[in-house]
Amino acid sequence: MDKVQIKKILKFAAIVYLASFLIVNWSDVSWIFNYKEVSGLITDFFNPYPSIDASTMNAYFYPNHSPAKILPEQNLGGQGQEQVNTVYTDKQNTLEIPKISISVPIIFSNSADKASLEKDLDSGVAYYPGSVYPGQIGQIVILGHSAPPGWPKIKHDWVFTNIDKLSPGDSILIDLNNKQYKYIVKQKTIIQRGADIPTGGLSANDSILTLISCWPPGKDYQRIVVQAELFAG
Repeated sequence: MDKVQIKKILKFAAIVYLASFLIVNWSDVSWIFNYKEVSGLITDFFNPYPSIDASTMNAYFYPNHSPAKILPEQNLGGQGQEQVNTVYTDKQNTLEIPKISISVPIIFSNSADKASLEKDLDSGVAYYPGSVYPGQIGQIVILGHSAPPGWPKIKHDWVFTNIDKLSPGDSILIDLNNKQYKYIVKQKTIIQRGADIPTGGLSANDSILTLISCWPPGKDYQRIVVQAELFAG
């Protein structure tokens, strides 16, 4: 067997191995083929959730009855506080969505600056400045990344990829100060960037949790919005 034949055999073996590897590991590597242009892939890879700034978020808030600046370690009460039953949890600053197997850190953002929010989103989901404290009357807005199917779990780019699977009646949990607050999904909406969110019967007198991510996953064309109401118990 000469060198030419050996090279052909090795080349054929390499092709077979590569094809077998892609078939067996397709769920982990398919994200490579989701974008037509390498430049677009690189841009989305390092910045999959662009254009989040204060001006685009204003429409997402009801008038809040509670103080705008809330720190997670504060023990709040009094006016604007709903009477709600909570359960003990040893988890701290965590968002849980049982239906889609999500349990991620909540980062309490100190600034609505785009660069600051992007940094926070690398570490978990971002609790948007101006949101009320869990249990208070008003609205909590939490931002999270989404990513195309098969996207590798780098940082937290993938965290809200599957929130489109949530339906009315599903639970969303916030763990804070050894208390677990339960919210029940009321509606799910796809809207244009910066557009008002349909109230769906919810009002400024309710305690509302709003989850927002890009739609479709990984692209900045629209927003998917999931709204849930505090479960008083």
